[in-house]
Amino acid sequence: MEEDFYLDKLSIEMAKNDNIYLTKVFTFAAAHQYGNANWSDEKNLAVFGKDVRVHGHNYTLHVTVTGDVDPDTGFLVDLDHLKVVVKEHVVSVLDHSQFEKDIPWFEGKQPSTENLVIFIWKAISTHLEGCSLHHIRLEETPTIYTDYYGGNSE
Repeated sequence: MEEDFYLDKLSIEMAKNDNIYLTKVFTFAAAHQYGNANWSDEKNLAVFGKDVRVHGHNYTLHVTVTGDVDPDTGFLVDLDHLKVVVKEHVVSVLDHSQFEKDIPWFEGKQPSTENLVIFIWKAISTHLEGCSLHHIRLEETPTIYTDYYGGNSE
């Protein structure tokens, strides 16, 4: 009898977490400039190359969420809610900006995609309802992207 209760509970827990992930894609255009104010122009050029000049990218942002599928709707997340959160807290903030000049969070940080995904994670994760943020992928060019799964960052 006790074993039956355990098995029923186990199957309910397994049914709640089917490892379903939904990814929504967003785009924005922005600029950045690498450089370390404590270094000489020569060292900055040696480390960052032509990226010491202001340059821009058309970024593609993949936001992946996970959670339980609502049995009434068949959906994992309200897509309108997800779109509002990402557009309000990420796209409208970053689009047509120069990260290290326009976004206070970047003060003292290089405007790399490695830092940008942390900024994006923090901007989105606390505003989601009915799901959890699982993964961020930020494509800077067709040949380079950065993945982030959250973590213990500042």
